[in-house]
Amino acid sequence: MVKRSNYSKFLLLWGGEFISSIGGGLTSFGLSVYVFQKTGSAAGTALVALLAFLPVLLLSPLAGVLADRYDRCFMMMLGDGMSGLGLVYILICMLTGEAELYQICIGVFVSAVFSSLLEPSYRATVTDMLTKDEYSKASGMISMAGSARYLISPVLAGLLLGVGDIKLLLIIDICTFILTVICTAVVRKCRVSKHTGTKESFITSFKTGWKTVTGKKGIFILIIISSVITCFMGAIQILVEPMILDFESSKVLGIAETVCASGMLVSSIIIGVVGIKKNFTRVLSISLALCGLAMIGFGLKENIFMICGFGFLFFFMLPFANNCLDYMTRTNIEADKQGRAWGLISFLSQIGYVVAYGGAGILADKIAEVRSIGVGRGAAIVIIVSGVLLSVMALSILKFRSVRELERGIANDKAADNQ
Repeated sequence: MVKRSNYSKFLLLWGGEFISSIGGGLTSFGLSVYVFQKTGSAAGTALVALLAFLPVLLLSPLAGVLADRYDRCFMMMLGDGMSGLGLVYILICMLTGEAELYQICIGVFVSAVFSSLLEPSYRATVTDMLTKDEYSKASGMISMAGSARYLISPVLAGLLLGVGDIKLLLIIDICTFILTVICTAVVRKCRVSKHTGTKESFITSFKTGWKTVTGKKGIFILIIISSVITCFMGAIQILVEPMILDFESSKVLGIAETVCASGMLVSSIIIGVVGIKKNFTRVLSISLALCGLAMIGFGLKENIFMICGFGFLFFFMLPFANNCLDYMTRTNIEADKQGRAWGLISFLSQIGYVVAYGGAGILADKIAEVRSIGVGRGAAIVIIVSGVLLSVMALSILKFRSVRELERGIANDKAADNQ
């Protein structure tokens, strides 16, 4: 039986999340500037970023259970709508005087707790709505929405701060939550998802999710690969600033980051239009190998043009890898277990960020101290070594029979659907 396409409804849902991503980027940029100007401390800025990330990471398995237990669109509406409460709290504090650091931390934490409900339900709903042939394009579109907070938001926030202040950014972000909830409500009303919810207990649901992601060896290997990728991405996010600021100004740094991140937008658009239809294992291996080579070139010399070129290549190849990981995982998990599975996948695959945030900077400082070089070159060495390890890992993917078998399963399912 051929599954009916609801791609137009997906585009409406995606549009709401795209706008929400831009709004979230505005708040993230604005709060970083506000906290740094208020405290003069990088530690304060890092604390806010950590509180915005950890709840989403730690609660994602629970959010996955809820996504399979209750109406997924409703969970998305709840997550988007209630996460605005944290921002409203920060805004009220600013309207009655300057918001203290602890107040900002409380607001960000509350917002992140409710935001954690969104990701598993969103990904599972996409699976409910679309046919398997549309998964790849949808994954490219989702990657493009995610990249908007790094490309569009910083530029837009800079312009808005020129005519207003952080309160304006918060108000805009709060409004995007409202718009996203409306888009999700329209999709929910159309009844495009047939998910009715599981009656299992929370413990049983969690165990089911764990068995789902570990039951197929190939899927578990893909999750480990995803975790390694996030570790390398986290390392670049942490180390690119000290590396470039060691020989260039902050203005050049901002331009370089935008140029590098634009690679992700370009490839996401290409995948969103064309999609990847076959050879997922090979595309995954090649794209990750090129990411590793790009990281090596990224840290070789203190040349901003060379850095931008290799940085663009790194972020250009990432969506191809993410698309293959997403597609091969999504198509090998039963629809009624998608929420629990994606909750655990989000948790396990993003542990790499915690490792990178905690260790990359310390390692770069230590290398600089031991070799009596600048911190920027120490950071470059860490990035280069990470690139070598990523390339080796990428080439080894083709040797995993369990991963290749996932792709064979996809081909068999397509043949069955066409009969």
